[in-house]
Amino acid sequence: MKRTAMIGQLSPTHASQTVVLQGWVNRRRDLGGLIFLELRDRSGLVQVQVEPDSPAFAEADRLRAEYVAEIEGTYQLRPEGQRKGGAADYEVIASRVAVLNTAKTPPFELEKGAEVAEDIRLKYRYLDLRRPEMQRRLMLRSKAVAAVTAFLDGEGFVQVETPMLTKSTPEGARDFLVPSRLNPGEVYALPQSPQLFKQLLMIAGLDRYYQLARCFRDEDLRADRQPDFTQLDMELSFVDQEDVLELQERLLAHVFQETLGVKLALPFARLSYRDAVDRYGSDKPDLRFGLSFAEVGDLFAGGAFAAFAGAETVKVIAAPELTRKQIDELERIAKQNGARGLAWAKRSGEGLSGGISKFLGDQTAALLERTGVAEGGTLLFAAGGWKAATAALGAVRLALRDLFDLAADGPAFHVSWVTDFPQLEYDEDAGRWTYMHHPFTAPHPEDVALFGTERQGEIRAQAYDLVLNGFEIGGGSVRIHDPAVQEKMFAAIGFTPEEAHRQFGFFLNALEAGTPPHGGIAWGFDRLVMVLSGAASIREVIAFPKNNRGVDLMAQAPSPVTPAQLAEVGLELLGD
Repeated sequence: MKRTAMIGQLSPTHASQTVVLQGWVNRRRDLGGLIFLELRDRSGLVQVQVEPDSPAFAEADRLRAEYVAEIEGTYQLRPEGQRKGGAADYEVIASRVAVLNTAKTPPFELEKGAEVAEDIRLKYRYLDLRRPEMQRRLMLRSKAVAAVTAFLDGEGFVQVETPMLTKSTPEGARDFLVPSRLNPGEVYALPQSPQLFKQLLMIAGLDRYYQLARCFRDEDLRADRQPDFTQLDMELSFVDQEDVLELQERLLAHVFQETLGVKLALPFARLSYRDAVDRYGSDKPDLRFGLSFAEVGDLFAGGAFAAFAGAETVKVIAAPELTRKQIDELERIAKQNGARGLAWAKRSGEGLSGGISKFLGDQTAALLERTGVAEGGTLLFAAGGWKAATAALGAVRLALRDLFDLAADGPAFHVSWVTDFPQLEYDEDAGRWTYMHHPFTAPHPEDVALFGTERQGEIRAQAYDLVLNGFEIGGGSVRIHDPAVQEKMFAAIGFTPEEAHRQFGFFLNALEAGTPPHGGIAWGFDRLVMVLSGAASIREVIAFPKNNRGVDLMAQAPSPVTPAQLAEVGLELLGD
């Protein structure tokens, strides 16, 4: 029979009517000859009562958890003493029950899914996805896709799919390679991003492009990374940085409004890369709470405290009161993130005690004034090179956030832009300059003359990252559209003209065909939905993710292939 409605669509207008419902048995109870069932589908759950003299009783007696069933009966108000408000005030008195399919006993209780080991949940993902919490997350994701599509369609964007099999190019992570049977000895690469293709679409005159692109990066995994992931990719012609940022702010505000009913304040806060790292130790700072750093190196320059006197920078953070055990754990985190140690001192009245306080005598008053540390609070210091000291103290800042739940006192969501990244960074291991974002990012026009000079490390990129609650959810840039500037960029990272053409010849040829000024951005869509849903990992918002070892435990991938399959593409496996 055709079902009347999904369970969550039932309303008081259905009261006293005969309804047909279909779904899974969530729970079954026998009580004094009565059978009580909970029937569940994607939209909700309803209680079903089967009386002993009902013609449905014998079939209902067969039902067990996760059986698929069809229930026909009268939808009615529950007894007055059992009403709590809303849909739960109603139940179905069954007149007919049909078992549509049986089910084996599940390997875990769905209602306790959040307590089950993740590897078990991933192995039986089709069961894990039956849990209402998981279905809500996937439906939230679907709403976010619909919101993005509607907004960008209204802004004149054209949706275009770009190739999944393409040329291997350096983009900062390892490529997944696909051997070509028709071209022995040659390989395709799965795209790390559609970067070159979306720029080619601007050269082709599409003007505004987007897609929800599948991307692949063979890199180490963590809670906010997967080897295959979804990227919301956009590119616009005849724009500058302000045009891109303004549109992205309106788009993200639209997504929040449509999915959560949350109104974001526009415009978003902005920090330069230098300012973000200098004050928070991260280029993706969580700004839901304070604890910014103070620079105090000038107080110790040339002084007797050798550990600070010769340091490039001395940063301090004013933390709440800490136990010695907590300080030791924070020092471990600082060392794990590149610091030699974590110096400390506690405020006692108008002085400092403990830790390095005996070395701070003449600087005490200035430290109290500059940091504003509260009575009993703890000053935590990191000294050394700017990058190492700020990174270490940035990790300590986040540990303090989690230790004291500091973000709970701020806004639920804080969005900001980080801009003006360095165009280049020096790779100490390789002994050469490399790009910070990618080699097609445009420098600020006034910095172009610094290419090839001793000051090229000072070149600022027209690059920007979108940061939400301490997660980078988007990154982009204005692109190089002048072939002469592109040539300077390649030369700066050590590419000869021949190497550049070998890697990117098709793109460089297109760049000379009349390229408009253009820029764009890509959002980490899985990461965005993770934050929207409050999940702790992007694995919770992807239907069929890999675990933290890059393995699909359900489908058992990756998996061995036969010698015949290898021979067909001209490959053989080497032993250990």
